[in-house]
Amino acid sequence: MLRVSAPVRAAQNRTVSRSAPAPSAIPEGTRDVLPPEWAQREHLRARLSALFRGWGYRGVELPSLEFADPAHPQDRRAFKLIDSGGQVLALRSEFTTAIGRLVRLRFPEGPFPLRLQYSGRLWLRTQTSELGRLREFNQVGVELVGVDTPQSDAELLHLAAAALAEVGVSAQLELGFPGFVDAVLEDAGVSEDVRDALHDAIDRKSGADLELMATRAALAPEVTRTLHDLTDLYGGPEVLDDAARMARGERAQAAVAHLRAVAAHYGGPLLFDLGVSRRYGYYTGVTFRAYADGLNQPVLGGGRYALDGGLPGAGFAIGLERLTGVLAPLLPPEPEVVLALDLEGALAARAAGFTAELAWTDDQAQLLAFCAARGIRRWARGTDLFEAGSSTTARPRSGA
Repeated sequence: MLRVSAPVRAAQNRTVSRSAPAPSAIPEGTRDVLPPEWAQREHLRARLSALFRGWGYRGVELPSLEFADPAHPQDRRAFKLIDSGGQVLALRSEFTTAIGRLVRLRFPEGPFPLRLQYSGRLWLRTQTSELGRLREFNQVGVELVGVDTPQSDAELLHLAAAALAEVGVSAQLELGFPGFVDAVLEDAGVSEDVRDALHDAIDRKSGADLELMATRAALAPEVTRTLHDLTDLYGGPEVLDDAARMARGERAQAAVAHLRAVAAHYGGPLLFDLGVSRRYGYYTGVTFRAYADGLNQPVLGGGRYALDGGLPGAGFAIGLERLTGVLAPLLPPEPEVVLALDLEGALAARAAGFTAELAWTDDQAQLLAFCAARGIRRWARGTDLFEAGSSTTARPRSGA
């Protein structure tokens, strides 16, 4: 039994005092998934899982409930509750931290590199435009733990491209390196607290905000020009040349050299966005994402990080809701549904490639009314398939 904390009870009371939700309502940021989308989503999940398995990524399942931790990257946005023993718990809000706990507990000695895949739901208490305003959503993803080399980063890029190709999505991979922005600003003499304040504005490429913040921090004109130059570091391989000219210190130069090495090992077309800066501190190296036509949010994203204890890791996640949204116009036709009047008819129809639902009554009027409502045109009995309500028979054939 779960106890509800006093703040939660107070929030519930305030909600009730305003107006009780309609019996048919669901919380904001959640959604019902109907059969066609559910079927497509499970099909995609299975295809991706099989692909990851073929690359050596073994599956794990992680608890939806975790111990709340102020150090968790999503702590402020996580749903929290208290169990009967008084322990504060949180609903899982991202997978990387959970994978890190599992690796420390179950694979302390590896062997490394360790390749894992996962699939499941996540929950966030506050909505974000980054997730399409959802507070409950599904991801599938992979983690490559224990190695930190250009080859391992390139492996994840190859796998990300293969995953998108597997499900028929055409998307361009974009690489970033959040630490590069911080290194360039450090080389320019910008203090750490000012750098922290600038990261989000640089990531959003907001020239107006950068001007305002530069004025408030009394930054020199040449430093302000550097801020704007960072927001323009987007494009093809030529971006790395521009970044190299800006890289004065060892840390910035190492970032550019690593990106060049990753691109060389990958060998395919890449875009570079070296103004990516918002999640500096969470990611320790390369980040990447993929955008598909018709969607202004990435369908895939990930990067390199460090687990507790300094163990290196990298991975990416695919948002299933976004993926199904991109692929909705490409939904294949579902198999024809027939109504089977007996078990033998159901087995024969399914063997022929149909979806067969069993009749629940002998009342032909009820069955005809149901078929009319569902759009079911044919019935099956034994090895025969015939028009609904008719005694005319024909052998069921796949694609008939």
